[in-house]
Amino acid sequence: MAFTAKDVKDLRERTGCGMMDCKKALTETDGDMEKAIEILREKGLAAAAKKAGRIAAEGLVVSVVDSDKKVGVVLEVNAETDFVAKNAQFVEFVNNIAKTIIDNNPANIEELNTLKCAGSDMTVEEELRDKILTIGENMKIRRFERMEGDLVAYVHGGGRIGVMVKFDTDVADKEGFGEYAKDIAMQIAAAVPQYLNKSDVPEEVVAKEKEILTAQAINEGKPANIAEKMVMGRINKFYKEVCLEEQPFIKDGDLTVAKYTENTAKALGGSIKMNSFVRFEKGEGLEKREDNFADEVASMMK
Repeated sequence: MAFTAKDVKDLRERTGCGMMDCKKALTETDGDMEKAIEILREKGLAAAAKKAGRIAAEGLVVSVVDSDKKVGVVLEVNAETDFVAKNAQFVEFVNNIAKTIIDNNPANIEELNTLKCAGSDMTVEEELRDKILTIGENMKIRRFERMEGDLVAYVHGGGRIGVMVKFDTDVADKEGFGEYAKDIAMQIAAAVPQYLNKSDVPEEVVAKEKEILTAQAINEGKPANIAEKMVMGRINKFYKEVCLEEQPFIKDGDLTVAKYTENTAKALGGSIKMNSFVRFEKGEGLEKREDNFADEVASMMK
C-alpha cells in the first residue's frame, strides 16, 4: 500500500510525532495508518506527543557567550514545572542546545531541530523527545537569539531572566569594562527597557502615546495649549521608562545610562556604544499551568 504526503500529515496530526518519524512508520507498515500509529506508540514517540498537549510555561532561560568565537545566545526552553527546571539532565540539555546554536547558527527553531545536538549523536528534536519521555514532562524550545561581537551575558533569578548586550567598543579588553557591561545587563534585567534609544521607538508608538497623554490632559480639564505642553513633558517621562539610554542608572539615579556609558568610556580612554540587547523572561506571554491540589489527589485515587 502506497502513501502520500497527506497521509504523513494526517499521521502527524493524529500522533503529534515528527514528520520524519511518521514517514518512517508509514514506510515500515506499507502505508497502513493504524499499524503506523501502533509502531509510534511502541517506540514511545506517541507518548511524547501525548505530553505535548500539556502546558509548558516554566523552564529555563540561559544566556551564554563563547568568548573565543565572540558569539553568544539567549535561549528559552520551557517545561511544565519549576522542579524540572532544576533537574540536572534538563539543565545540561538546555546548555547543549545553546552550544548547538552558537556552533551552527540555525535560522530558526525548525532548522535547529534538524541539527545534531552538542554532546549527543541525536538531533535536537530527538534529544527533546527523549527528555520528554525520561523526565516525564512536556518541554518546548520556545525561542532563541544569537549575537556576534563584543558581548556580555547575564542571567537573573536562576534562569528566570536572561540578558545579552552587544557593544561597539575599543576597550572591551580593559579592566573595568566587564564591570560596566554587567551593570548594563543588570539594568536591562531590572528596568525592562523596550528600546535602545529614542530613535528606535517607532513613530506610530510615539504618536499613540501622545494621543493617550493628550486625552488624559484634556480629561483633567486643561485647555488645549496647556495640554500640549504637558504632553511634551510626559512624553519625555515615557522615553525614560522605555529607552535604555534614557533610563536613570539603577546604581546612581543622578546619571542616565547614556551618561554612565559616556563616563566609563572616558575613564577607560576609548569609545563605548551600546549596539543592541536581548532580554528574555521565562514564560512571558504564555498561559500558566494552574494546579488544584485537591483535584490532583482526587484524580490519583480514582
